[in-house]
Amino acid sequence: MELFVPGRVCLFGEHSDWAGGYRRINADIEKGYALICGTNQGIYARVEPHPNALVLTATTPNGTRHGPYEIPMDLNTLLKEAQAGGFWSYVAGVAYQILMHYHVRGLVIDNYKTDLPMKKGLSSSAAICVLTARAFNRVYDLKMTIRGEMEMAYQGEITTPSRCGRMDQGCAYGNRPVLMIFDGDRLDTVELQVKETLYFVLVDLQAKKDTTEILRRLNQCYPFARNEIERGVQELLGPVNKRIVHQAIEALQAGDAERLGTLMVEAQEFFDRYATPACPEELTAPVLHRVLNYTPLKPHIWGGKGVGSQGDGSAQFLARSEADQQAVVEIIERDLKMPCLKLTLRSGPRVRKAVIPAAGFGTRLFPASKATKKELFPIVDRDGVAKPAILLIVEEALQAGIEEVIIIVQEHDLKDFEAFFRTQITIENYNKLPAHFREYAQRILEIGRRVHFVIQEMQEGFGHAVYCAREAVGEEPFLLMLGDHLYRSNGQKSCAQQLMDAYHTHGISVVGLRRTPESQIANFGTVAGAWIEEGRLLNITEMVEKPTVDYARHNLSVPGLPEGEYLTFFGQYIIKPLIFKYLEEHIRNNVRERGEFQLTSALDRLRQEDGFLGLIIDGQRFDIGLPESYLETLRTFRGV
Repeated sequence: MELFVPGRVCLFGEHSDWAGGYRRINADIEKGYALICGTNQGIYARVEPHPNALVLTATTPNGTRHGPYEIPMDLNTLLKEAQAGGFWSYVAGVAYQILMHYHVRGLVIDNYKTDLPMKKGLSSSAAICVLTARAFNRVYDLKMTIRGEMEMAYQGEITTPSRCGRMDQGCAYGNRPVLMIFDGDRLDTVELQVKETLYFVLVDLQAKKDTTEILRRLNQCYPFARNEIERGVQELLGPVNKRIVHQAIEALQAGDAERLGTLMVEAQEFFDRYATPACPEELTAPVLHRVLNYTPLKPHIWGGKGVGSQGDGSAQFLARSEADQQAVVEIIERDLKMPCLKLTLRSGPRVRKAVIPAAGFGTRLFPASKATKKELFPIVDRDGVAKPAILLIVEEALQAGIEEVIIIVQEHDLKDFEAFFRTQITIENYNKLPAHFREYAQRILEIGRRVHFVIQEMQEGFGHAVYCAREAVGEEPFLLMLGDHLYRSNGQKSCAQQLMDAYHTHGISVVGLRRTPESQIANFGTVAGAWIEEGRLLNITEMVEKPTVDYARHNLSVPGLPEGEYLTFFGQYIIKPLIFKYLEEHIRNNVRERGEFQLTSALDRLRQEDGFLGLIIDGQRFDIGLPESYLETLRTFRGV
């Protein structure tokens, strides 16, 4: 199993993690707010189980290999190794905490590449801890959420001589911005969207600072301020920080780089005004300010500020473009002889393609399915127009922002689908249509230009049908919709749009869910998990295709749901392209379930290795694959 964990940079809100922690003692202190993001650099590893030990190999940024080093999976030995400090202590500390809470064996961790600079304020030790927690989680399927991995990594790191803050483990979220909120012992996180790509440069100032002294002097201002300087520090890390961080979030989500740069400059000015008097020896920071005010940089940047504990440690700049980012790096490295790292926050891959399997025979609707495909059965829409079911599904996908629809069909059915989407009716029949139907006939042809077809030569299961679309999809996340299901939202956002929004916010594969009584779960894929947003968004920890009631009662209950109610697949998914790798392995090795290549087991592996969310859809689905359900759809769909 391959893992990557990046470093972590604090864009805004330095020191607010420990400052907010003082709310345990003084509730008048403002919560801490920090906007953090993973770096483009990090730690790469291959991991696999071991029967009774940690077998560790590490590669430093300069390419030097260390190890293999073996530590028995014994609590006393792991604790001793962690408390001793040193190169392997972080892995040992996390393994100790894991063994305290879970029944696991050992791990082989081969850290074959590291391009993250060490001891430069980028949380390299936290990245190692998160990687170890994630390795145990995924190899042994411990069903921890990202928050769970963060907590285990934090507990592991403080088992060592390190005294990191909770902010450091934010690298667990990867290369996307996250708002962290610190309220006493409580930590909340909110993942954020980046609307436009942002180009940062991180600078190692190649100077000295005493972080311990900075933290000691600033901590003296808490929990109760005794003079003007201490009141200023609490104002800085409290209300001032809260305002700037929230304005930065608005700028980030609006794609307003210029505003974000202005806020960086403002944040530095407030820090200089309020924090420097508390520790002038370390925070006057002449090297930092010389770099921030270096005139040749001005045409290329929107703004800049210090990083981490501040002082003469590191600086960050927000460049105006990718070319300006490169120019900033070249100027600093040439003129100031300081090494730089690029940090690029990208909006992430958008979901542009939808896949709709429509290659089934429609056995349960025979003999009607002999006359025409079930996906072409007529449905009367809200506007009173009779449409084939496939058109309703395609229209929902396009209205949600999908650019290309891929329909999987049998070869002998291709001409029927192509005739509908790509062939105009005869001129005689066209002239008989009223004006609004003539417009609709043209619209169908326009839709047809965005519809493409893939042939499934043999019908060997849902997973096989999805696999047939691998070349058409490419290396992109895609929306999967069922060809014999219709969807109707209860509100303004369509069901597909709800799913798209969740994916673009969190960057993790997501499946639509609905609440289902246990009497029906034997017909559906069913999930369990932990709530991210109570009653709406779930971190899925298990997926099971058509479970028995007994299995569901023991393994698939979700907190907050009434007894006898479970969460089942709604019929819409957004899936990362990694799924094709797992499906290919199943097909190559002839891994079948009930005689076919199924999708759910591949989805569960994707969950284990990359994470999977479940979104309770505010809407209804209509299954037209059975005579009675098709009849019910005809009765109710238009009026919903």
